[in-house]
Amino acid sequence: MEPDLFTAAAEDRQEKDPSSSPLAVRMRPRTLDEVAGQQHLLRPGSPLRRLVGDGGGPAGASSVILWGPPGIGKTTLAYVVSQATRKRFVELSAITAGVKEVRAVIEGARRAVGGYGKETVLFLDEIHRFSKAQQDSLLPAVENRWVTLIAATTENPYFSVISPLLSRSLLLTLEPLTDEDLSGLLGRALTEERGLGGAVTLAPEAETHLLRIAGGDARRALTALEAAAGAALAKSEPEITLATLEETVDRAAVAYDRDGDQHYDVASALIKSIRGSDVDAALHYLARMIEAGEDPRFIARRLMISASEDIGLADPTALPLAVAAAQAVAMIGFPEAALTLSHATIALALAPKSNTATTAIGAALADVKAGLAGPVPAHLRDGHYKGAAKLGHAQGYVYPHDVPGGIAAQQYAPEKVHGKRYYEPTRYGAEARYADVVERVRARLSGEA
Repeated sequence: MEPDLFTAAAEDRQEKDPSSSPLAVRMRPRTLDEVAGQQHLLRPGSPLRRLVGDGGGPAGASSVILWGPPGIGKTTLAYVVSQATRKRFVELSAITAGVKEVRAVIEGARRAVGGYGKETVLFLDEIHRFSKAQQDSLLPAVENRWVTLIAATTENPYFSVISPLLSRSLLLTLEPLTDEDLSGLLGRALTEERGLGGAVTLAPEAETHLLRIAGGDARRALTALEAAAGAALAKSEPEITLATLEETVDRAAVAYDRDGDQHYDVASALIKSIRGSDVDAALHYLARMIEAGEDPRFIARRLMISASEDIGLADPTALPLAVAAAQAVAMIGFPEAALTLSHATIALALAPKSNTATTAIGAALADVKAGLAGPVPAHLRDGHYKGAAKLGHAQGYVYPHDVPGGIAAQQYAPEKVHGKRYYEPTRYGAEARYADVVERVRARLSGEA
């Protein structure tokens, strides 16, 4: 499809001034040999290799569906094909295109192959956004090879792509990029002229941190690198240090913080007094909020948060009590709501305290944000759909109800966090019972008991 005036102008500007494009765009591979990772899809004779070559004759190149998470190369592979193929290349996005646009491409492909023997490759990004009817419109063109389809999706194709189209295409699963893949990409981005051209270097500890926060996503890695390089150059520093990288990453989060004022100071004091078990101070701050005309629903929401954040399993009744108080406040309003808020505040202030619910999810979130996620173990994946067994999903899973005690010795966490302990119970209040239970359960899961 011909680009419009604005698209052509933008492409012309990028060609004349490559630095106007984001680093992630500038570092797109120009050939399949420059692609980071995915070597299992790039062997000689593979469908993608054949798409770039002639791939004609009675065993022509097949249509393919590229499936994988964001940032690991689906669009990049299509871009490389578009640059290297000797075929006519057309790109559509399922976000903006509809049946009308698809039919126009198919008609153009029929004219091209019939008129001057030119085959068409159609790249359809985010095919999972197409409805069944829209996907149906592709079938004649794929079946008759009027077009060779490259479709990209982040969602399971067995759910998001219609069966007739799936059966007429090869499903290629892209794997998350390894640290080695990303390290090589970062090295090229730092040194190549189309990248940063050697303007800065990257300290080893900064690279290690950058790989952690990238989590296998090439775009995220290059975006963070570009931001950190800009910060280093602004300070006339020849090297991106760990401190500069952390400062750059943190700055984006800090920009969204709210400014403190009396409203939030008093609310903070209320919660901290409850946390500290000072019931009298908590009632003082509650009275100040009530007297100032604070929305009782806001106070009730803070109490619900406190019930999980500061009490948790030390008193499992704290959260139901806070929720009941919030429901009562919403129904009755002031002035009577003051009695309900007082009831809840006193109960929470005098309850035994445990912050393990807070620290447990905090530690788990920190690992996920640091890139310690990894794929879900194959035996835990959903196996209730056609094609799951071919992918190895749900194979070898032990059903806990079938074993004595109801706990099977098997791995549940991804490999990167297997064996990590996020929940460390206290011996305060009712949580003492959970402390005993969790040790027994962990022993059974590991096969030690």
